[in-house]
Amino acid sequence: MEFAAKRRVVPALLILLAATASAQAPASGPTDPRAFLDKYCVTCHNQKLRTAGLTLDSLDVSKAATRADIWEKVIEKLRAESMPPPGIPRADEATYRAVASALEDQLDRAWAAHPNPGRIGAVDRLNRTEYNNAIRDLFALNLDVKPLLPGDDTADGSFDNFADVLSISTAHLERYMSVARQVTRLAVGLPPQQPTLERFEIPRDVLQNDRQSEDLPFGSRGGIAVPYNFPVDGEYLIKVRLQRQYQDYLKGMGWPQTLDVRLDGKLLKRFTVGGAGKGRPAAASYAGDGEPGFAGDPSWETYMQLTGDQGLEVRVPVKAGPRVVGVSFVRELWEPEGLPQPQQLGRVISNDQVYMGYANVDSIQIAGPYDVSKSKPDTPSRRAIFVCHPETAAQERPCAATILSHMARLAYRRPSTKADVDTLLQFFDQGRRDGGNFDAGIQFALERMLVDPDFLLRVYRDPTGQNSTAPYHLTDLELASRLSFFLWSSIPDDRLLTLAEHGELSNPSTLETEVRRMLMDPRATNALVNDFAAQWLNLRRVDETVVDPDRYPQYDLSLLQAFQQETKLFIASTLHEDRSVHDLLDADYTFVNERLAREYGISGVYGSQFRRVTLPDLNQRGGLLAQGSLLVTTSYPDRTSPVLRGKMLLNNIFGLPIPDPPPGVLPLETKRGVVPASMRERLAQHRTNPSCNNCHSIIDPLGFALENFDVIGGWRTKDEAGRPVDATGTTLAGKKIDGLAGLRSLLLAQPDQFPRTVTEKLMAYALGRRVEYYDKPAIRKIVRDAAPHQYRWSSLILGIVQSPEFQMRLPQPVKGETLAAN
Repeated sequence: MEFAAKRRVVPALLILLAATASAQAPASGPTDPRAFLDKYCVTCHNQKLRTAGLTLDSLDVSKAATRADIWEKVIEKLRAESMPPPGIPRADEATYRAVASALEDQLDRAWAAHPNPGRIGAVDRLNRTEYNNAIRDLFALNLDVKPLLPGDDTADGSFDNFADVLSISTAHLERYMSVARQVTRLAVGLPPQQPTLERFEIPRDVLQNDRQSEDLPFGSRGGIAVPYNFPVDGEYLIKVRLQRQYQDYLKGMGWPQTLDVRLDGKLLKRFTVGGAGKGRPAAASYAGDGEPGFAGDPSWETYMQLTGDQGLEVRVPVKAGPRVVGVSFVRELWEPEGLPQPQQLGRVISNDQVYMGYANVDSIQIAGPYDVSKSKPDTPSRRAIFVCHPETAAQERPCAATILSHMARLAYRRPSTKADVDTLLQFFDQGRRDGGNFDAGIQFALERMLVDPDFLLRVYRDPTGQNSTAPYHLTDLELASRLSFFLWSSIPDDRLLTLAEHGELSNPSTLETEVRRMLMDPRATNALVNDFAAQWLNLRRVDETVVDPDRYPQYDLSLLQAFQQETKLFIASTLHEDRSVHDLLDADYTFVNERLAREYGISGVYGSQFRRVTLPDLNQRGGLLAQGSLLVTTSYPDRTSPVLRGKMLLNNIFGLPIPDPPPGVLPLETKRGVVPASMRERLAQHRTNPSCNNCHSIIDPLGFALENFDVIGGWRTKDEAGRPVDATGTTLAGKKIDGLAGLRSLLLAQPDQFPRTVTEKLMAYALGRRVEYYDKPAIRKIVRDAAPHQYRWSSLILGIVQSPEFQMRLPQPVKGETLAAN
């Protein structure tokens, strides 16, 4: 992350304008909380009616801190201006804000005097991502082991690092033992007992007309680049299989095409595929399953189904370590003769019958090793592990102790003890005997280390002699782990551990220095984008999206992948440049390749490489809300959904949780062959149900603001039924929203609103637990302190790290006692 000296003027100007607007528009209603409640709230929320189980007439506003749980809910409703419900007299915006601020001030003062950091779970298991990253950092080994481990539950649809849902099952234990063996044998460089074979496939729905990866050469087309860790020096077989369509015919084999196989960019072998079919070919639609009149000559059929991709393999000596195996075609540009045909996308790709089209790669198989070299491999993993090399048998055990002490310190995230090393040395001795050499002993000891609870679990222990109700500070070592798993989703590095071991990390200036250092590390951007933001914005669901190919024939899997890449690159740029989080909403740039630019109507972009572009019209594009990744996951396969989009906006952007619909509520349906009423009319009918109106009166106006975007994020002026799009809405407070620009203006009208949402999401992710009512004062303080810094990412992250919630913890209460509260 770059902490640029140049400051943005826009957020600061927004703060000034908001303050000016507040000064020019004084509250017209009662700003004293008690008077406000008596006028607008206690009619329903009294001891007699107890609407929604809430009574406000009997609560003492002057002692709000004694029932902070209730008053924080009241503040949330006031900030959203969602109460009273429609049809009942309401206050103006300035009055809502004044009353909410008065209640917040009282709660915040009480919190400042007696902070309540809450209590995270005593045991926190590493989730799959954290385990994978820990393996990466321990062994300098880029290996994706997540598919080998059981999936992690996601708490309430939010984050998969919440301690209370990360249970340990028998399946976990079995997989941990299996993965530990695979990982450590690869890291140490032990040859497999026999040659293995791994297969890497390309989905059929991916279009292979352009360069597919930055690891493939310019001027290439299609194919795949596979990062692969070769375990030892030896010979390996690389075999290519071409793609077949559903009827098992090879695609695009009517003419000769050049296929390259490369290792780390170096050409290993070049093949010619296609153009060798003999005899009469089948008809233009040749997938007739051999029926008379459709099938070609037997020799042609055999070539198209069996022999067309035989012999596409190369056997080559490879040095151990991380390499990139690349397979791609040499790109040849041409235009077919005859009548132009529409581009084949969507599910048609899977059944491509264009004989004179492009051949595609289906998969790569990597087999080996064969003829294993007897020399010890030189890999980044071995350099990370073997901090010493014994030259005699007498030196082996002392060297093993040094290696295992070093590795255990990193893995267990604390100084290794004599007991730790003695346990691992027992496994070293056994591995040395069974494997016959020093390396085998180290591998077996490391395998034991990876299944140790001190590696798999983060355990918080209450200090002895601690007052049972007062919060206490985490130790420096606990703080180091919490910080590294927050910013890197991985274990602390040597520098962080060293500071913690010396008791220096908790020093405020040292802590800030370390936070800034860690944010500049690529691991921070990787974790905050691919782990935090991907879950916050549901980017992981993009791959699961189903789109109706009849309504959207231009859709294909390549487009979905481009949606994800755009959002990840966009968020990464705001982190790297340490921009204001407001830029997530109103940035005038994005990242596109040719495929995505065509979908967005952006001209002048060619090729598969993503590049940063300035957006021509901020009323149609700009910020997260106009990106396909968010729009496609909040749509149904054949139509947009103002409800799904409105709920996403409230939960993830406005920070106002909306519950799921009550049981028995049926979805909106459309009968085939019948022109439906407009979505606006159907939802208006839906809101006539009082149990639906309370939520939909808040959700729907926001969702309608995004109606100019179709299911896959394209700009439109007519909806699915051909009617003109109406992207306007009116909130409960009477505010008009008109399309994307109006929605953006609504969000930025209160400069602290979106930063508060981001901070709340970040804090939940950082703490590994849900944000509770007693955390709200801390969140407000973080946002207030970040305002002079234009709500930059670094200011919010530093605020979280410096908060009592992050650095402190409540102890387990003694029976009969209650935890400290605001």
